[in-house]
Amino acid sequence: MEGKKWQEMLKMKKVETKDTEQFNNLLRYVFQVTNQDLQTTGWESGEIAQAKKPVLKQADVLGWYHGDKLISQIAVYPFQVNIFGQVYQMGGVTGVGTYPEYSSQGLMSKLIHQALTNMRERKQSISFLYPYSIPYYRHKGWEIISDKISFTIKDSQLPKITTVPGIVERTTIEDPVIRDTYLRFALQTHGAMIRNELAWEETLRWDLDDLTAAIYYDNNSQPMGYLLYWISEEVFHIKEWVFINNEARTGLWNFISAHFSMINSVKGHNYKNEPIAFLLEDSDIKETIKPNFMARIVDIRLFLEQYSFQPQPFDSQLTFNLQDPLLDWNRGTFTVKVDKEGKAQLTQGGSNPTMTIDIQTLTTMLMGYKRPPYLKEIGRLKADEADVQLLERLIIREQPYISDYF
Repeated sequence: MEGKKWQEMLKMKKVETKDTEQFNNLLRYVFQVTNQDLQTTGWESGEIAQAKKPVLKQADVLGWYHGDKLISQIAVYPFQVNIFGQVYQMGGVTGVGTYPEYSSQGLMSKLIHQALTNMRERKQSISFLYPYSIPYYRHKGWEIISDKISFTIKDSQLPKITTVPGIVERTTIEDPVIRDTYLRFALQTHGAMIRNELAWEETLRWDLDDLTAAIYYDNNSQPMGYLLYWISEEVFHIKEWVFINNEARTGLWNFISAHFSMINSVKGHNYKNEPIAFLLEDSDIKETIKPNFMARIVDIRLFLEQYSFQPQPFDSQLTFNLQDPLLDWNRGTFTVKVDKEGKAQLTQGGSNPTMTIDIQTLTTMLMGYKRPPYLKEIGRLKADEADVQLLERLIIREQPYISDYF
């Protein structure tokens, strides 16, 4: 059959709950999830299909169909994220896949473009994803914005127990105090997702049954931090570690160290983009760093209208050329004016642009992951030195924290 006629038989449409099994089968095929993998994490095949039904109800799931067969798909979750103190509507991209026999036809590019168009209509001005291929998503406009630092600490390297005024109590992961504490943490932490029910389900979906929790309460009985963890084969595994202040961090370290006689090591992840070795008396530990999440600005105008720049003693203005590999509305010359309070106003056009940047670089810069001078040094930002220094003053110096997975 001729390629053009074959493509005319394909149709893009919303994936409905009646196609949950096809949605699940495509995911399992593309990511090579076997029945043994599911059983290892405590899932049965039917259970995972059932668990994904709410996703199809709550998310924007698009697919290409060949007749009644789902052959390519993308899902966008309706999430929120804290960006420098402002709560943004965010489109969380997941479930991306195409059967191999239908690849190289441009199907996924069209799905991504439509998904981004839908995000713009829903006022989701930024999109996050956990990449299976960093080069692929860079080509589509996403860029790295956060890291995950994994660490292993021997039992002999654990911090000595330090007196704190509060206490730690063990509980179940269903304890509502955990979600309340996380929300307080997320509202004061740049990059953190403001988890709705769907986000919590995705974060905990693949965890083992023996995951448990420990909450730190200060001397006023206020929860100030928690651990989600499990112990297996004499290893203390940290799933998530949240603390609102240093007292809570110390109290939770005390709790971990109290397991000295039960474990040989502690393994976990740090999403604050700072090694923990310096905090330990014996800093000779193993830490590995890898890129974590990627993001892309979906609508530059809407994004900047909500964005918080660092307040300055004077108003600022910058005219720049913006490039975007997919989205027309993010291309061209723009002028941004920032008042003394750090609020921005973007207009189309402007004369004598002094900066050229693509949407990938603009995203990682405005998210605070990489600074303007560094981006200019490596050739990702083309700008006058005065513009680089202006951006360095305007962009708040804080890197994103993202501990979620979806």
